[in-house]
Amino acid sequence: MNKNLRKAVIAGNWKMNKTPAEAKELIEGIKPLVEKAGCGVVVCVPYVDLETVLGAVKGSNIGVGAENCHWENSGAFTGEVSAPMLASMGVQYVIIGHSERRTYFGETDATVNKRIRAALNTGLNVILCVGETLTQREQGITDELVAMQTKIALGGVTKEELKKVMIAYEPIWAIGTGKTATAQQANEVCSAIRSVIAKLYGKDAADAFTIQYGGSMNPKNAAGLLAQPDVDGGLIGGASLKADAFAAIVKAASEG
Repeated sequence: MNKNLRKAVIAGNWKMNKTPAEAKELIEGIKPLVEKAGCGVVVCVPYVDLETVLGAVKGSNIGVGAENCHWENSGAFTGEVSAPMLASMGVQYVIIGHSERRTYFGETDATVNKRIRAALNTGLNVILCVGETLTQREQGITDELVAMQTKIALGGVTKEELKKVMIAYEPIWAIGTGKTATAQQANEVCSAIRSVIAKLYGKDAADAFTIQYGGSMNPKNAAGLLAQPDVDGGLIGGASLKADAFAAIVKAASEG
C-alpha cells in the first residue's frame, strides 16, 4: 500500500450468508474491533440484511454495500434490485462483476459496464471485480484479460466518476479454494491494472486509485499482501464472516 497517495479499503463480501439476526450479531462483534481503523472499512451484505446492517452500523466507521445491482432503475426484472432502491436505503457501495456472478449467473463485461453506469448515476461507490481463471493464467494472458475487463467495464466512465470506483483483483482460481496468489503475483496484476488506469485517465488518477486484492486474503497472509506497493486493501470473503478474522485484516491494513 501507499497510503500517502491513496486510501486503503478492506471490504467484506458476505456472499449468500447470514440471516438478519446473524448479521446484526456479526456487526456488533466487528464494530468495537475496527473503530480505530486506519483504513476504510466496508461490509457488503445480502439484500435481506441491508436494512438491519445499516441500522447496526449507525455512528460507526463502517460503510455498507450491496453485492450487485441491476442496470435498469425499474421494470420487469423479477428478482433483481436496482441502484436507486439501494441508494434510497442509504447503501453506499455495490460490488459489480464478481467472478461468481460472471461464472454462475451469466454476467458479461458488457453487463458489468451497464451496472456500473447505473450505480454511478445513482451516486453509489463501485467495487469492480476483475480476474482470471487458472487456465488463463497458465496460458499467460492474465494481464491482457484483466486489461480488457477493466477497459470494457469503465467504458464511458469519466475521470471525475472514477473517484467513486475501486477495483478488486480476484484471481478466480484463488476464490473459495484456499489457494492464494503470492504477494508478488498479486502485486504484479494490481500494478498492471494501475497501468491501464494510467493509460485511460492519466498518472495522477492512477496514483490515487484504490486496487484491492480479492483472492482468499486472511489474517495469516494479509500483512504480506498489503505490504505490496500496488495492493491497497482487500475484498474479503470467508474471513469477513468472523469478527476477529476480519478485524485482524483491518488491523494489518491500518498498520501497513
